[in-house]
Amino acid sequence: MSPMSSPSALLHVARHAAAAGAEVLSRRDPTALEATSKSSDSDWVTAYDVAAERAVRSVIGDSRPHDIITGEELGTTVPAGQRDGVRIRWSIDPLDGTTNFIRNIVYYGTSVAAADQDGTWLAGVVHAPALRRIYWASRGGGAWLSDQGRVRRLTGPGSDRGRILATGFSYDAATRAGQVDDLDGLLHGFGDLRTLGSAALDLCMVADGSLDAFVERGLHEHDIAAGALIAEEAGVVVLRPPLRSVLDGGPTEAERLAAVTVAGGPDLIRSVTDPTSLGRHP
Repeated sequence: MSPMSSPSALLHVARHAAAAGAEVLSRRDPTALEATSKSSDSDWVTAYDVAAERAVRSVIGDSRPHDIITGEELGTTVPAGQRDGVRIRWSIDPLDGTTNFIRNIVYYGTSVAAADQDGTWLAGVVHAPALRRIYWASRGGGAWLSDQGRVRRLTGPGSDRGRILATGFSYDAATRAGQVDDLDGLLHGFGDLRTLGSAALDLCMVADGSLDAFVERGLHEHDIAAGALIAEEAGVVVLRPPLRSVLDGGPTEAERLAAVTVAGGPDLIRSVTDPTSLGRHP
């Protein structure tokens, strides 16, 4: 691998790109949200989503003009005249937790991740400006958190104070009903449940030990690309859904809604991957 495409080099770009997106979010003005519904009355986009993605793309494009970029709001860009060698693709969620952002709930942030041509995630950053937290990881380089300027390496859950499971719910009504049905089986071994409204931050908070595990059905690649790598590099077992790359047409809506992301111990992963344990297919 070229030094320019090493995990550490990509992480450097990712941190600057995520910071640019988070800086847009930090200027939140409730009178300038321009919120509109996308797929349902719970799925929103604001002017800040688009502006933050443009800011992230600008940093990546200036540093790495030949890379492919996939963003939640602006789609996939494949530059003309792409150079030979390792093909890097970026996955951007400019504002993960848009509903939280609209309502001024602090769990939201910019997620930026980079993968090689084989789909191996090499670097990821989740920058949460309202929390003053920056999570980052590079493949083989560990996972880290800057919490109000204090930096520490992340090692996953280790609490004995009662285990907490994090989850989220789909905008699709039928999928959401199935998620509710599954909760009883999933909660075995956990003392409580949290749903914070940002999959990226849920995964990061498993990495930092605030949460013990995370499971959610129907996520997009951009929701989990950075957070899953951060959890993995913190030593957490992560089950990513085997969805087709956007470069190959991406998953169908049915495939995405059926796919489950899990971060946690082997018991939780077995409960999700063994259909008999929940009484339904994942």
